[in-house]
Amino acid sequence: MPGPVGEAGRGADPPTTHPAAPVSRRPPRLLIFAITVTGILNNTLLGPSIPDILDDFGAGASAAGLVVAAGSLPGIVVAPVIGLLADRYGRRIVLTPCLATFGTFGLATALAPTLEVMIATRLLQGFGTAGLINLAVVLISDHWDGDARTALIGRNAAVLTLGLALAPALGGLVSDALGWRAALLLYAIGLPMSALVWRVLDADRPTSQETVGEQVRAARTAVGNPVVKASLGSGILVFVLIFGGFLTTFPVHLEEVFGLSASARGLLIAVPAATASLIAFNLGRIRARWSMRALLIAAGVAYVTAFAGIASAGTIVVIVVACMLYGLGEGVFIPSLQDAVAGAAPPDRRGAVLAVWVGAARLGQTLGPLLAGGALALTSTTGVFVLGVGVALILLAAQVLGPIGRSPEPAAARR
Repeated sequence: MPGPVGEAGRGADPPTTHPAAPVSRRPPRLLIFAITVTGILNNTLLGPSIPDILDDFGAGASAAGLVVAAGSLPGIVVAPVIGLLADRYGRRIVLTPCLATFGTFGLATALAPTLEVMIATRLLQGFGTAGLINLAVVLISDHWDGDARTALIGRNAAVLTLGLALAPALGGLVSDALGWRAALLLYAIGLPMSALVWRVLDADRPTSQETVGEQVRAARTAVGNPVVKASLGSGILVFVLIFGGFLTTFPVHLEEVFGLSASARGLLIAVPAATASLIAFNLGRIRARWSMRALLIAAGVAYVTAFAGIASAGTIVVIVVACMLYGLGEGVFIPSLQDAVAGAAPPDRRGAVLAVWVGAARLGQTLGPLLAGGALALTSTTGVFVLGVGVALILLAAQVLGPIGRSPEPAAARR
């Protein structure tokens, strides 16, 4: 397996330089993983506590979508801007204030006196979290190529899926023991993380002298790549299902249908971590045997089956099996789509292109809860999961008919 960029002196391939990501000291993998985990805390810590928050503020179930969506809405616009800034001014100088903003307004969310104030602070918190996940993948792509990049993006996604599962469990346990405000105080992790990133990352600055207009036009051209566009559309659908069907509707479904407490809800939300992390962590090995297209089609089938299973489940056992299938789909989709975008993006536009993908994901994160909240006002939680089956079928069709995985990455890049 090839070494990371910058290890030519130890027998690896010679490094390739480019304006936006000059060769520098490789960032620690644990730091990259920590940035990713921080980036997904925005909604995952909140999920199990949503019913309790709504009860405290005297709001109906339909308000759940608004509370969740508020944290994702800014990322639709802000994530691409952050990517452009990271390509223009460097990774550290952009990533540090993002983490500080996340931590500051996360604390404000935990202390919010009313639902309206909470929604406002979550909107501001969303400005900070908008760039975290994509910049973690950018750091990987700046320093690893080909199969090494695929493997590390997969492991980073395994950390992400573990966070998506374990953070709700942690949030639910703390919420049951100390109240939902104590659970949301964990958002403060963004503050020490910002100091750590400033201390550890190199202060690399791009050497390109192009204007902002030239940078935007070049990034727009890169986003026009068919694989990138297909990954954007698939990313929207995946995150509609994750944040609308699973993180917003699933906790309410577990309370209304099965009468489960916050800690029990959090533990069930954690179930997908088993299959999602196993798949994502071993994505490099799996890709050596199966094409990306075949994996994405299998993931689409898993999503369809999982949402149908949750909608029809009468026992917790069926719920657990459906959650494991859901985790399989998640473990394939997130890293594979990220890897497809990273492979299709020019190195000096990688921050912007990956940020546009995250902006699309944020759109899905925002639309999912809003659509779920609207559907909950008109139908039951079971009805929402039936609608989720329809969205999963559209996602599956996109993998069968779309361009992702049809044209392999050039051999030189795969080496």
